[in-house]
Amino acid sequence: MKVKKSRLISSKRGVVVKGQWKAVNVDPSVFCDEGLDGLVCFEELTDYSLVEPEKAMTAQEHAQTTSRGRKKRKAEEKPARKKKKRQKKSNPEEEPQDVPDETLEAEDEISPDQCPDVTPETQHKTSKKKKKQQQRKKKKTDEAGAQSRKKSKNWSRPALVGSEGPSADVSAWKDLFVPEPVLKALSVLGFSAPTPIQALALPPAVRDRLDIVGAAETVPEISVVDLLTCRCAGVKTAIVVGGMAPQKQHRVLMHRPEIVIGTPGRLWEMIREKHPHLQNLRQLRCLVIDEADRMVEKGHFAELENLLEMLNTSQFNPSRQTFVFSATLTLEHSLPARLQQKKRKRTERSRLQLLMEKVGIKDKPKVIDLTRKQATVETLTETRINCTKEEKDLFLYYFLLQYPGRSMVFANSIDCIKRLSALLLILDCAPLPLHANMHQKQRLKNLERFAEKDSCVLLTTDVAARGLDIPNVQHVIHYQVPRTSETYVHRSGRTARAAREGLSLLLIGPDDLMNYKKICRTLQKSEELPVFPVQSHCMSAIKERVTLARKIEKMEYFHSREKQHNSWVRQASEALEIDVDDDLLLGGGEDEDEEREQQRLIRSLKKQLKQLIAQPVFTHQMKTKYPTQMGKLQLPLSTANTALSSLSRDTLPR
Repeated sequence: MKVKKSRLISSKRGVVVKGQWKAVNVDPSVFCDEGLDGLVCFEELTDYSLVEPEKAMTAQEHAQTTSRGRKKRKAEEKPARKKKKRQKKSNPEEEPQDVPDETLEAEDEISPDQCPDVTPETQHKTSKKKKKQQQRKKKKTDEAGAQSRKKSKNWSRPALVGSEGPSADVSAWKDLFVPEPVLKALSVLGFSAPTPIQALALPPAVRDRLDIVGAAETVPEISVVDLLTCRCAGVKTAIVVGGMAPQKQHRVLMHRPEIVIGTPGRLWEMIREKHPHLQNLRQLRCLVIDEADRMVEKGHFAELENLLEMLNTSQFNPSRQTFVFSATLTLEHSLPARLQQKKRKRTERSRLQLLMEKVGIKDKPKVIDLTRKQATVETLTETRINCTKEEKDLFLYYFLLQYPGRSMVFANSIDCIKRLSALLLILDCAPLPLHANMHQKQRLKNLERFAEKDSCVLLTTDVAARGLDIPNVQHVIHYQVPRTSETYVHRSGRTARAAREGLSLLLIGPDDLMNYKKICRTLQKSEELPVFPVQSHCMSAIKERVTLARKIEKMEYFHSREKQHNSWVRQASEALEIDVDDDLLLGGGEDEDEEREQQRLIRSLKKQLKQLIAQPVFTHQMKTKYPTQMGKLQLPLSTANTALSSLSRDTLPR
């Protein structure tokens, strides 16, 4: 390899530059002489070292390559591999990996006396830096891979999980008049066959251009967003929902998407703000309303009523198609005997006819009803446990401890969810709450965490009863019996989806008996639901844990409430410049010693509970006094695998 000549003073000794050349202040009249015509300025170098010429060249090249590498790392924050390959091909001299072995050996042979710049310490430091840089690159690639894996497990894109790949056979869709771009999207997403509601709804909708009114236990699995945003379909979509930043949704709508998916409140808000893309709704070709029975209930969604009224009057399009879907669309409530005669006297229109009038379906639509009389899917196993109000916590903790998995626990109030969340957190169950008082970002975050874990508990109100398609939910527990049959059907519909099995468990207290009987009467359940089996010999250990956890939860709740109230009173008194009366403070204004004593008591109770949780609950009865090598005998766990297997085993005749 030919080495470039460096700045040398003589043939014997060379200069390795450390510092920088600096200009020397000289009188400008000096440059006026005839012999100094080509001279511009004088520069001096004070920081340098003298070495042998060949070694000076190798050391200088090494310094140049390291400095160039540093500049490149600063300039390029995220270099791509392709760019690196191009740089290696175009500038091989700049890369230290391309230097021949002879020059590397020459660099190693430079002694500290001859070249103070290249010392063993500096070489060791540079090697350390290279190792650190390689480790950082590995971390970045690992993080990128982890993010991609997380995205693949995203619950909002269930179609991408377990798909059959781009070569999925979609011949079952061809007789349903599905366009070719959509067929390609179905193939990419891996949907080889349609669901029953899809197979019956697509031909009259695509071929006959009819309005559709569909009722089925579970909605179609295909996510509209996943299907239509696929590159094969080539359709632009926009999501307009509340709880998110409206500015971003405004910008997305400015791209004029063909499909807008939204909730009634935010959609009506943008229409009232006169967004350009939502002004001329006479061009609307399709209107789809999911969970229609809930949407058009009186007093629930006033914005949707305003939107439907506008679409059916001032913005009416006679060629518009309307699609209405719900799992409880055709569910009829049976009235008490005293109201049956009044109903016979008056000719009342059916619930379905009222819904069609509100939505704006005037011609005869295609009505598809795939629901059973029970309104739930066949793969759902429905069970119950009769207990008192105080025992609900015991049976809930028993079930979650005995049968781990992906479980959803429903309650009727937000206060109940907050109390259960604090209680199960103390019992080391790591629950994830979800209710209407939470921000939208926190709701989505908890839903993603719930979908990523194989064993997790989601405590939720009825905000999660409809519209969520979280895969592989094994259990649905009704901590409080729902007030309506529709809510019970939609809650239970979170499990047993896509022909999978699932379990629904009702915890029925004395206050829930009326709602339970009303649900059984509406869903035409002639027999009582089977009782879920419970191992009674384990309930004493469960009760001991739950009782202690309740005590800790109450102490922490009242302590935090007192602290927040007293802090607010003191701040208000300071703002008004008045003295605080102890009667206004909760707890009589306890001093620091009392508060410290209470915290010490809570810590001792938590330590006691931790010791109880460390002990196994579900074990075979085994008595032995033989010593073990580790000093502790691991007892075998019980053989109950899942809640469904234990139920089938206990209900079989013996």
